[in-house]
Parts: sequence; structure tokens; C-alpha cells
Amino acid sequence: MKVACLELAGGDRGYYFLDGDRARRFDGPPWDGARLGSIETTWSPADLRAPVRPSKIVCIGRNYAAHAKELGNEVPKEPLLFLKAPSAIVGPGGAVVLPKESERVEHEAELAIVIGRRIKRASKDDVKDAIYGYTCACDVTARDLQKKDGQWSRAKGFDSFCPVGPWIETELDPSNLSVRCAVDGEEKQSGRTSQMIFDIPTLVAYVSAAMTLEAGDLILTGTPEGVGPLAPGNKLTVAIEGIGELSVGVVGST
Repeated sequence: MKVACLELAGGDRGYYFLDGDRARRFDGPPWDGARLGSIETTWSPADLRAPVRPSKIVCIGRNYAAHAKELGNEVPKEPLLFLKAPSAIVGPGGAVVLPKESERVEHEAELAIVIGRRIKRASKDDVKDAIYGYTCACDVTARDLQKKDGQWSRAKGFDSFCPVGPWIETELDPSNLSVRCAVDGEEKQSGRTSQMIFDIPTLVAYVSAAMTLEAGDLILTGTPEGVGPLAPGNKLTVAIEGIGELSVGVVGST
């Protein structure tokens, strides 16, 4: 099932079940137990907005061995966690804004997990029932600031540094999906979720041992090799098998 956030005529925004070019509205966030209405409407890609507004975005660093190697890092012995600010979220058709403080901003295409209910210290066996679905994301990173600062909050946390969408897919086996990234139509990253060092049950259980995960929270699962720079005017596209494509623009700071 595809669940999207749509903003229709008149600025009316809500969560919808998508079926082709038809949509039915939920009476609230679907991961909160909202009910699905019976009235159908039509929608277009221009109506899509970011499908989540999480209380937190938890990211996993160096979860693909080839990506760790390309940046000269060792493969971690346990998941490496960091956070992105919720204000970094931008939806389909939006734009990554390149901050004036950085001279090198890079793309990192990732599969994102959408949490479906509050969990704390979940076991790996409990994780499946706690996941609402999956979506595409990009962990945009100011690489020079990441190296300069020594910690990653600023480099990962600028506004617009977390494109998410185009919708949430609730019926998906995430164990062996293609994850790709293209800039201006040229493929830059290509990997499979089966290459992840730590699988999804391990990641969710590990994160929930450190912090309570709320319904609607995001976990970004790491990026394949091939990260590279973005420039004003680029079109950035993240494509994940079984979900679809997320496209955003890239603009300079004003």
C-alpha cells in the first residue's frame, strides 16, 4: 500500500492511500491508527509532499563496506548512529539548498524506515510489527564541514538536507532492494540493501535500546558507495526498488 502526504487545491493537506491516479484520505496520520475514508479524489505528482514529519531522524553511518572504504574509514563493529534535525526534511519537488558555509555538499541515497508505533528496547523479533513502512531518502552532507567539525550535527543538519518521499510503501520486503542515486540523469550510486553490514531488525533494535522511537520517526539505513558533490541547478533523484523515485532540485544559498 502506498501512503502519501498530498496538498490539494486550496492548500488542504493530509495523508492519503494511493491507488493509481485515485486517492482516499485518512482522518489523521495512518501510523496513529487513523481510519481510511471512502470518498475518492484524483491527484498528481505536483501534489506530493514529504510523507512524514518525524520527531527525530536517526541515521546509520558506514553501513555499506564499500562506502566506508571510499571515505577512508574502517567498517564499524556496531551501528554508528547520528541524528539529523527534523527541520532538514524536504519533500518531492522541493530543493536542497547549498549553504554558504560549505564548499562541498554531497548526496547519499538511502532506504528509510518509518516507525509505526512507540518502541523502547525492542528485540529483533519485535521489530517487524513496529515498522510502518519504507520510503526513499537522501542524507545530504556538507563533507568539508563533517571533516572540519569532528562531529556531524552541522554537516548533516542544514535545512533541506533530508529529502524524503515520494510516499511510504507499507508492503515491502527490504532485504534485497536496489538503491540508486542519479544527478542530472547520470547514475552516481548503485547498491543493494543486502550489502548492508547491519540488517534492518538489528538497526531498529539497536536504536531503540538507546532512545524511544515514536510513531512516524525515521531511520536512514546507510548509503552505498559513489557519493559525490552537488551543484546549483542539479536534479537529484533517489530510486529504490519497490518504492519509486524521489526527485528534488539543488539551489544555491540566497
